[in-house]
Amino acid sequence: MTHGFGPVAPPDARIRAAAEQRQTQLTKPAGALGRLETLGNWVAACQGVCPPKQFERARVVVFAGDHGVARHGVSAYPSEVTAQMVANFLGGGAAVNALAAVAGASVRVADISVDAETDSVVSKHKVRRSSGSIDREDALSEEEVQAAIAAGRAIADEEIDGGADLLVAGDMGIGNTTPATVLIATLTDTEPVVAVGRGTGVDDAGWSRKVAAIRDAMRRARPVAKDPVDLLRVAAGADFAAMAGFLAQAATRHTPVILDGVVVTAAALVAEDLAAGASAWWLAGHRSTEPAHDLALKQLRLEPLVDMSMRLGEGSGALTALPILRAAVAALAEMATFGEAGVSTADDAAPAAPNLTK
Repeated sequence: MTHGFGPVAPPDARIRAAAEQRQTQLTKPAGALGRLETLGNWVAACQGVCPPKQFERARVVVFAGDHGVARHGVSAYPSEVTAQMVANFLGGGAAVNALAAVAGASVRVADISVDAETDSVVSKHKVRRSSGSIDREDALSEEEVQAAIAAGRAIADEEIDGGADLLVAGDMGIGNTTPATVLIATLTDTEPVVAVGRGTGVDDAGWSRKVAAIRDAMRRARPVAKDPVDLLRVAAGADFAAMAGFLAQAATRHTPVILDGVVVTAAALVAEDLAAGASAWWLAGHRSTEPAHDLALKQLRLEPLVDMSMRLGEGSGALTALPILRAAVAALAEMATFGEAGVSTADDAAPAAPNLTK
């Protein structure tokens, strides 16, 4: 047990079996809906009921935070963009807002460590202004990492207690693919040059600076790699610690989550170490173009729903996948069975066995 999290029980195997059985009775050839069938079965197991219920309050939480390493040329954008984008989220003008509207979800923004003053509606759980530059100093103090994990846990509780039946974790923070890559490369024992991507679109010189920063941060991270809380403190940041607490608590509360891209999935790797078995409650929404994302998905044994060459973050990839998950629920819950529709089954079409007694 780490920071109050214990092992997480998996979704209900008995209900999953009932869903699998129901799939064989629906008006379609067995297995004809492919992965939609396994997704529907997973939702039923998570909800503990078959047929499953359509999601009524899907909720996106975008965790926002700045990172000191961004001051050292690892991103194509300046750090002040983080606060500007938080305001854009609140104004409804970002990709996450547009995609959430189409997918039937609502958006919450949580300022965990933005390096600016933000609207009080989003700063309730703020831990500090910007995390430390992890290539040369710890991201957080002991007190701050504990506060950040507790903040993520509290946000999950607030959303679930408020009726959320599906959660989406998103991120916003200039420079945040650098700590994400540090976490993933450290936990998967991968060389920096293999794991480092272009983030917001850095040029070759920026990519080289990013590789160097990640290499230096990984050197600092290795001694604490086995301790998830210390790893977050040394080599991640307040937003990552909050996301990890959020994901671990959602699983503890038996609430399904769609993961987004490389940043959220990096936090998920740590959350799985905080609460063993939590990943059974998560679905990978998409595959990012960031090389480290694929490494993290393989470590978690999660197969993404879509691969659209996306790398924005915010929860955008997860929201693109949400309508597919809704379709899986609808197919399992709303299709008629052969008996209800009066449709003959494959067994009905089989020729009768010859009578060998005559």
